[in-house]
Amino acid sequence: MLHSQIIGEGAPFVILHGFLGMSDNWRTLGLQYAQAGFQVHLVDQRNHGHSFHSPEFSYSLMANDLLAYAQAHQLESFHLMGHSMGGKTAMLFATQHPEKVQSLIVADMSPKFFPPHHEQFLRGLASLNFSEIHSRSEAEKALRAYVSEVGVRQFLLKNLYWESKDRLGLRLNLPALIENESEIGAELPNGSVFEGRTLFLKGEFSEYVMPEDEPLIYTHFPCAKIETVSKAGHWLHAQNPTEFYTKTLHFLCDTL
Repeated sequence: MLHSQIIGEGAPFVILHGFLGMSDNWRTLGLQYAQAGFQVHLVDQRNHGHSFHSPEFSYSLMANDLLAYAQAHQLESFHLMGHSMGGKTAMLFATQHPEKVQSLIVADMSPKFFPPHHEQFLRGLASLNFSEIHSRSEAEKALRAYVSEVGVRQFLLKNLYWESKDRLGLRLNLPALIENESEIGAELPNGSVFEGRTLFLKGEFSEYVMPEDEPLIYTHFPCAKIETVSKAGHWLHAQNPTEFYTKTLHFLCDTL
């Protein structure tokens, strides 16, 4: 069963993080949605955060994980949002189980195929030798050789935790993610359609959702709206959280 943090009371709202992320990345926004009247489910996807580890990893499996989660928590229908990899999981789930999705928000992700592009991040995380690294600052220093952007390093290092009082580790199932990295870029299958209310939010400086992707988006999601979060890249919810929250809450409230 997937691990989650459940916050607040009201209409269920499930949020899925991106590749190499976790539910904690969404806690600040999750608290805001809860204050606005939603029961927020911040979910860790398989091989991430506190959820189970498995050598198998694909969007089909992650959509099935979400279905099992919804059934276990007796969520007959709910609002669904996913960022990046979580957006692909959310898209597939919505097309497979439209009766369960009251509305869909996809944060900076397109239904198209993406070639592998996380190799440097994965190599950096795999290089961390926790027999020699004994603090978060030492891990950050070691990761600099692979990841130049401070914000991205901090995002990746959120996966650090203390396995014991004197040894760090990673919550990620890194071997499985490395083995299955090609799955992350998989396109939404042909013929997959969700006709419910859908919002695609893209970062102004991101290249994950381009103007040429819009016909494909409308093919899969004919009722989609596509909007831009200004002054933000791929991590739009962290880079401009105020605008992100305002746009998503307006969309959600229109569905209530």
